[in-house]
Amino acid sequence: MRANPTYILLAFYLFCYQLSSAQDFGKTGITPQKPSKDSIFNSSKDSIIGLKNNTLLDKKRDTIVNDSIKPKEVIDGIITHNAEDYTIQDAKNKTITLYNKAHVTYTDIDLKAGIIILDYKNNMVYAKGIKDSTGYHQRPEFKQGGQESEQDSILFNFKTKKALVYGVKTVQSGIITYGEKTKRVNDSTIYMRRLRFTTSQKKIPDYYIQTNKAKLVPGKKIIVGGSNLVLADVPTPVYLPFAYFPLTDKRTSGFIIPSWGESNNQGFFLQNGGYYFALSDYFDLTVLGDLYTNGSWGLNSASNYYVRYKFSGNFSVRFENIIQGIRGLSDYSKSTNFNIRWSHSQDAKSSPNSRFSASVNLGSSKYYRQSLNEYNSSQFLNNTLSSSISYYKKFVGTPFNMNVTATHSQNTNTESITMTLPSLQLNMDRIYPFASKGVKKNPIQKMGLNYSMQGQYQINTTDDEFFTSEMFKTAKKGVQHNLSTNTSMKAFKYFTLSPSVNYKDVWYLDKINKRYDPTITNKDGNLGDVVNDTISGFTRFNEYSFGVSLSTNIYGTFNFKKGRLKAIRHTIRPSISYGYRPNFADDYNLQVQQSSDPNDLLTYSPFEGGIYGTPGSGVSNSIGITVNNVLEAKVAPKDSDSDEEDKKITILNNLNFSTSYNIAADSLRWSPVRANAGTRLFKDKLALNMNATLDPYQVNNKGQRIDEFNSNIFRLTNLGVTANYSISSKDFEKDSDNKKEKENKNGNGAQDTPDVFGENIGATNEFSNTPNNKQNKKNETKETELYKAKIPWTLNLAYSMSYTNNGLTSQIGNNTLMFSGDVELSPKWKVGFSSGYDIKDNAFTYTRLSFSRDLDSWRFNFNWTPFGVNSSYSFFIGVKSSVLSDLKWDKNKPPDRVLF
Repeated sequence: MRANPTYILLAFYLFCYQLSSAQDFGKTGITPQKPSKDSIFNSSKDSIIGLKNNTLLDKKRDTIVNDSIKPKEVIDGIITHNAEDYTIQDAKNKTITLYNKAHVTYTDIDLKAGIIILDYKNNMVYAKGIKDSTGYHQRPEFKQGGQESEQDSILFNFKTKKALVYGVKTVQSGIITYGEKTKRVNDSTIYMRRLRFTTSQKKIPDYYIQTNKAKLVPGKKIIVGGSNLVLADVPTPVYLPFAYFPLTDKRTSGFIIPSWGESNNQGFFLQNGGYYFALSDYFDLTVLGDLYTNGSWGLNSASNYYVRYKFSGNFSVRFENIIQGIRGLSDYSKSTNFNIRWSHSQDAKSSPNSRFSASVNLGSSKYYRQSLNEYNSSQFLNNTLSSSISYYKKFVGTPFNMNVTATHSQNTNTESITMTLPSLQLNMDRIYPFASKGVKKNPIQKMGLNYSMQGQYQINTTDDEFFTSEMFKTAKKGVQHNLSTNTSMKAFKYFTLSPSVNYKDVWYLDKINKRYDPTITNKDGNLGDVVNDTISGFTRFNEYSFGVSLSTNIYGTFNFKKGRLKAIRHTIRPSISYGYRPNFADDYNLQVQQSSDPNDLLTYSPFEGGIYGTPGSGVSNSIGITVNNVLEAKVAPKDSDSDEEDKKITILNNLNFSTSYNIAADSLRWSPVRANAGTRLFKDKLALNMNATLDPYQVNNKGQRIDEFNSNIFRLTNLGVTANYSISSKDFEKDSDNKKEKENKNGNGAQDTPDVFGENIGATNEFSNTPNNKQNKKNETKETELYKAKIPWTLNLAYSMSYTNNGLTSQIGNNTLMFSGDVELSPKWKVGFSSGYDIKDNAFTYTRLSFSRDLDSWRFNFNWTPFGVNSSYSFFIGVKSSVLSDLKWDKNKPPDRVLF
């Protein structure tokens, strides 16, 4: 027991002494008693104290009482005590007895017990419970600050500061400690007998670590003798000859025990073993390593940092050296992979007008597919890695804000990498230069002005050239300014007319100059080819465009007199727009000889390959047409006499069509019609979406579009269909409608795509000891219901299909049904699954099964990928509490990675 009861016991002594003296003498103050009547201070065998003249006592009064140093006051707070049945004060024996629900408080100290006896004659306090026919109850409970303990009885001498505690129970940092007998020698040494450690919250713990003797130095350490693990009061062979537990309120450094296993290609291994460095209160460092018997190895360094009310984040670097086969044989191969991850978030209150955030995930393109210690399902199936580091600044008092961003996008299939280091975005909020302080009425007052400036330094490279000087040679850079203005006005009473003007100015720091070199060989094998020269220097181009749109809303309502269906409303939002942009390319284009014929000229733009493109070529003079449709219904309640309002149901969320007509084109003036639709069915459980492309023109035998319309008006070129359906056992309960409405209000309706691939599996021996990466989820205690008839379950379905037709041939790109869900066989048994079926290829997609069991103080997880290139399994059973996170057993078989 870490709490020091010296002060409370001394306070009890003084407080009780005051009460007994006041009762004996009938005074409110404290009257000193005569030494001759006090058995403690007067003895017949003590000649010094028994002197009649009291000369020595008078001498002590002269030297001590008149001393300038005053004794320190012990009581610095109000003492209160009470008992439900009675309080007995014995002035002769100098004791106070509190019976039945005795309660004493002093400052931050709180003591409760069935019986509390204060003996200020012998400087002792005794607290115990009450024993009756129902058993032993009202055990002493001691609280001080955030610490508390419960014991069978306690005996304490506040003068010598020694104590005996029987049947003590303490809770500290999540560890519950039971001790049969505890002896307190002084403030720094406590001895304990028959000690048990556990994190189980049950009255009868389901497991504990038992030792016969231990020594406790409060606030520093616990040293225990031989101890072993006991499960359900059954001792196990798990035994330790001795143990040392440091006690501190702060994090401490220490070793991390690795996990072991066997791989088909790498042999036996030790994974995630290393050391944890508690560097400060603000950040830490974890260094882990992997070793394999075939020579493969890996390193992982991770750090977490947190500054309250300012920012928090984590950073990790992983590197693996993977060896396949045996050196000297043909199947021998060697590969290195790395991965860098960084996440940073800023507290919004620390700086309301600026914000810095980071989300980085970059490295080798094959890292997640070849890694021997990374079983991240979503990353394994994903073919892109992306990163973003941004800083946002709002300039108070002005309409301007700035955003500086560094981005990274990596395709793990093509191993191509695109980075912006950095991208600067300066935006101006919309302003109304001609508006008065009142309401904007006329089109001039409604005219708004927008401005934005963007500058980028873009790098396009590959995995082989990543982090080398070669990646900077083909970098693109430039600045683009955009200025636009628009307004709106009523036209023809029911229409809204919106004219707009756009201006763009592009700056480059280099340009392309092409020249003809007759000494080199072209791609056809002939002499003479065009060579590109990059000329550094400031250059720019600008362009502008005009536009106007006309839109309105059309409502159609169909009323019904019979049945629950009251009405159907059809909303149509047609819009027609016109845009014009002159030909700016002719003002900047150049020509160069491209063959041995001097008259064979090539027209090119000096801004080719620029990050913001080239000046617009040709005149753009087009008309755009868009039609949006929404279909809704109003349904009366089932009970016509109820006070419920009519319910509005969306039949068709959207049905949109869009196309354009280019007046300036000499042929193929109509663009394909793009259509998309979406709706919800079966009480919003099914979300159905569709998109299609319809081409009005025919194609020739080469698959090229020709200026002839189809005989059947439109030709379907692309079609995509997606459907998401989620259902659970809760939908069949009586109050499922109310629950469904709450879910939809919280944004958890059928439109949200379910996670059909399940949850990610963390590294085998993560320091956080959370295999399912649920670090923020609280452990909820569930009560088992015997003979439970209802078994909770969930099922998520997702269907995806794509179809393409180029006019000559047609094919289905993908046709896949994916499904996932879980079944709670009992409140503590849960089985999950995620898989899919590829209808086109007639095969199952990525499949994973998971089994979990809540063992109260323990947790059991088994995850299994039965087949495929990522076939593997992981088994884990361990204590939930992070304090005893090393008390676990995990076993895993990593997937057999294929490097080439």
